[in-house]
Amino acid sequence: MDTNKKKINRKISVAPMMDCTDRHDRYFLRLISKNVMLYSEMVATKSAIHGDRKRILGFREEEKPVALQVGGSDKNELAEVAKLAEQFGYDEININLGCPSKKVQKNSFGACLMKEPDLVAECISNMVNSCKIPVTAKTRIGVDEIEDFEYLNSFVNKIKQSGCKTIILHARKALLKGLTPKQNLNIPKLNYEMVYEIKKANPDLEIIINGGISQTEQIKKHLEHCDGVMIGRAIYQNPYFLTDIEKEILNTNEVPSREQIAKQIISYLEEEVKLGTKVNHIMRHTVGLYHGQPGSKDWKRYLSDNMMARDSDFQKAKHIMTIVQNNEKANQLNS
Repeated sequence: MDTNKKKINRKISVAPMMDCTDRHDRYFLRLISKNVMLYSEMVATKSAIHGDRKRILGFREEEKPVALQVGGSDKNELAEVAKLAEQFGYDEININLGCPSKKVQKNSFGACLMKEPDLVAECISNMVNSCKIPVTAKTRIGVDEIEDFEYLNSFVNKIKQSGCKTIILHARKALLKGLTPKQNLNIPKLNYEMVYEIKKANPDLEIIINGGISQTEQIKKHLEHCDGVMIGRAIYQNPYFLTDIEKEILNTNEVPSREQIAKQIISYLEEEVKLGTKVNHIMRHTVGLYHGQPGSKDWKRYLSDNMMARDSDFQKAKHIMTIVQNNEKANQLNS
């Protein structure tokens, strides 16, 4: 089965991040960028199958293109979730082969699966045969004592033979013992060259590079060697960075102002609150909107004082536009 019938533009994507890239964050990011690929938080197969599917898998049409990231190692469960992803309207399903957390290891998925290439191949094959949307994989360049090109290339080839044509490589190995998931994002050294070598050895694969990327100049350099770039924390901390990416990498002529984005997120907030969503569930994702700008402290302080508690009142959200307008004036004076 050709899993890439529907062409997806993965030149730039926002990484799946636990407790970050939920549907509210994706909606917010889509207000800033129309062209990047978005990913869900990792969803465990059992949660997707047995949990509240509408709550766990539901999303708005405006978020597209969007991929569901799944964690699991049971081939039948993974196949079922691939079907569900297609039914819910996701553009892609991605299997997590890179998360190093103890909880994930305990359930035998994430980075520990790099040590079981035959199982991974079986799982991906089942997913590919159960749906018509692309099945992709996100993995590390190594695990524990293994950081070897031949091992990684062999692992990548197992994935390729299973029908997966797109692989996202986080350019660090995962250390399953002794480091927290957060430390695993910083302490293992980046090795971009190994990702470049994998692309060179597998020209027929779409290889997306991930890890430590935070500037448009870095993106341009990586795109000389890889098919796409995935960025995580740099965008969560500074979401308006997406407008630089739109202009400099994706050649978009017009991008929204922070004021326009704030107005739209308040409208979205009003809609969602009527449906029972808590104010803080949405606004916590917007803390970085004025990152590095005059007025950033005022924005963060207002959110912290009025919109980050569990019982925050939507009425206080209406006053946020005063802060926004003051910030916009300050930015105009400084530009």
